[in-house]
Amino acid sequence: MSENDTKQLRTGALYIRVSTADQAELSPDAQKRLLLDYAKKNNIVITGDFIYMESVSGRRARKRPEFQKMIATAKQESHPIDVILVWKYSRFARNQEESIVYKSMLKKDGVEVISVSEPLIDGPFGSLIERIIEWMDEYYSIRLSGEVLRGMKEKALKNGYQTAPCLGYNAVGGGRPFIINEQEYKIITYIMDQYDNHNTDSTSIARKCNDLGYRTKRGNLFERRNIDSILRNPFYCGIVTWDGIAFEGTHEVRLSRERYESRIRLMNARKRPVKHRNVSACRHWLSGLIKCSICGSTLSYTGNQACPYFQCWKYAKGFHKTSVSISVKKAEQAVIEYFEKLLNGEDFSYIYKGNQPFEKDANRIESLQQELDRITIKEQRVRAAYENEIDTLEEYRENRRRLNAQRADLLKEICELESLEEKPAPSQEEVKREIQTVYDVITNPNIDYETKGMFIRTVVDQIVLDKASGRLYFDIIIS
Repeated sequence: MSENDTKQLRTGALYIRVSTADQAELSPDAQKRLLLDYAKKNNIVITGDFIYMESVSGRRARKRPEFQKMIATAKQESHPIDVILVWKYSRFARNQEESIVYKSMLKKDGVEVISVSEPLIDGPFGSLIERIIEWMDEYYSIRLSGEVLRGMKEKALKNGYQTAPCLGYNAVGGGRPFIINEQEYKIITYIMDQYDNHNTDSTSIARKCNDLGYRTKRGNLFERRNIDSILRNPFYCGIVTWDGIAFEGTHEVRLSRERYESRIRLMNARKRPVKHRNVSACRHWLSGLIKCSICGSTLSYTGNQACPYFQCWKYAKGFHKTSVSISVKKAEQAVIEYFEKLLNGEDFSYIYKGNQPFEKDANRIESLQQELDRITIKEQRVRAAYENEIDTLEEYRENRRRLNAQRADLLKEICELESLEEKPAPSQEEVKREIQTVYDVITNPNIDYETKGMFIRTVVDQIVLDKASGRLYFDIIIS
């Protein structure tokens, strides 16, 4: 090799990315072979360390780790890379904005990006052609994304299964119903039993699952949000949803609709305000219930002294001058005495939150009406397929039978929802019976704080401590 040829040698890197959505895409090996061939013909030296290959499909560069690694290497002060070779500019970036940003960054460090299948001429006209190619790549990417979404929507309208299976189920492919994974479903059964039958809150259930070695579908530790998602997921009672489309699935179901809807009503009634902690995260069964009459803030529990007490946290932080506090012993005794007065006949008022039935959700009825409209469209398509001799008479009859059965089920559910009546508010005697149950729990020294906290919250929304009178005022709310 002559001295002139040596001086023209450049160090290069290969960036190879294959999109699984592009059926006409060259394989990684084919791209690598063509890029190496180009490098050899153009005096570009490629080492194994500078071959970056990934098969992720993403329009955003930040989601491509090998790409980010290559950019970081190219921008090092030692200037290890002179040129980056790609098969097409669409492999480098799928949107023009990112392409311009990254190419500009590299250009400042003297690094050139070359597409071996899209050669450009030098000068302004070549830059214009490059921008047009980038724009077409971005347009293709956006169009492809839209086609994929339309295909998924059409599949959902045909009652196909396409979302990732939730914990307890496995996908079988082809849009067919998911099947139960017995090992995982044991976790689902445990979670639902803990909430429905043992009155355990979501945070505590997450801790128990982690202690038992249970893990999420992705193998992670459980959090409160994972538990809430499982408890609210209608898939477990037979309803498949995707992007606002819902239909009655044909997968195996072990949770009754009645139990699911009863749980949803309970969860909605117990829904915590923002920044309100679960009982299991509290240090005392009254934590989070007692409020300051001056600022409305929660009284924090301080239990590391000889005489534990509740103190307004805003006073402790200096937000107001008046101290609002009460000893734990005095607060517990005041709650017990208040319940005893109610049970002994003292009159009281309460708020009933139960008249918010899940079944009468207007959105659910509207969704069912939309399903009816879609069935009408499907019937038109089925008839057209038969008239055009695409389907046989037997296939036409079977499709009609299936659609008629779906319409009957939808009409039945709509009628049931529209005919539901609100449940009457419980009488004061019925409320007293609930209070009696709570009283028995909180006065039992053998019951833990968490259980006491869960029970008292079924009848008490908050307790306001009035500093001036030293009295506690209770808000009784029944779900």
